[in-house]
Amino acid sequence: MARAENKETAGPTTRLVADIARLMRIRKGWTQEQLGKQLGFSGAAVSAMETCAQPASDDMLVALERVLGEGMGIFEQARRYVRLDKYPKQFKDYVLLEQIALSLRLYATLVVDGLFQTEDYARALIRGGYPPLSEERVEELVEARMARKAIFDREPVALIEVILEEGILHRPIGSRQIMRDQMRYLAECARRRNVTLQILPQDCGLSREHAGDRGDLTLLETPDHNHLVYLEPQDESLLIKDPAKVSTYAQRYAKIRAQALGPRESLGLIEQLAGEQQ
Repeated sequence: MARAENKETAGPTTRLVADIARLMRIRKGWTQEQLGKQLGFSGAAVSAMETCAQPASDDMLVALERVLGEGMGIFEQARRYVRLDKYPKQFKDYVLLEQIALSLRLYATLVVDGLFQTEDYARALIRGGYPPLSEERVEELVEARMARKAIFDREPVALIEVILEEGILHRPIGSRQIMRDQMRYLAECARRRNVTLQILPQDCGLSREHAGDRGDLTLLETPDHNHLVYLEPQDESLLIKDPAKVSTYAQRYAKIRAQALGPRESLGLIEQLAGEQQ
């Protein structure tokens, strides 16, 4: 359902796309219903897009390019930036850096890191969060999260490390089928040449220090070889650039990695748990 508040909070790219689509529709002499018929959407959906009550979906942008693009690629190029408008406000600065990062080092404590989530896992997680979101907003966030996966196959290749606490693998999200598919996807990711996936065992604190007790952590290297830290506690965000602080976080991450299972052991555990979900 389109929402009136979206008109006030729509991002600049969403507004620009809406204006361009409306002007090009008018130039062709089409009504919203007529354009909708060409696109495969309802006239109400076109109206919602033009007023920014409901930002254009990725599918609608593809259709707009086909029907109104005139070979210029306007709507095709807009897809990335409209998607950016859909991310939560506190996440937008980070995701721009993630898209161009040379390397990522990720540590997740409660749920699978968003970059490694399946669509169904992400949907169940977002839908079950607080405050409750409309189904339209849930789907927007799922679509935006899945789009981040382009980094796995990007050129130049990005090197990605992820450490997941073992408890994440045992915490049911959605359903048994969703968890089985999530485990299989993690195993698939672990086999990528540019990905290193490790599991921090639940008993790591019994015999040695637990360096990861302070929560999730993301370390990022930019194309200019700057090293940054990103933290996101309770829907807030913090991007840390100070070299001394970044160094401390990097050392903490190295300690967590040393306490984790090796990549081969981690893959074996994931495959075992996937089998137990049968």
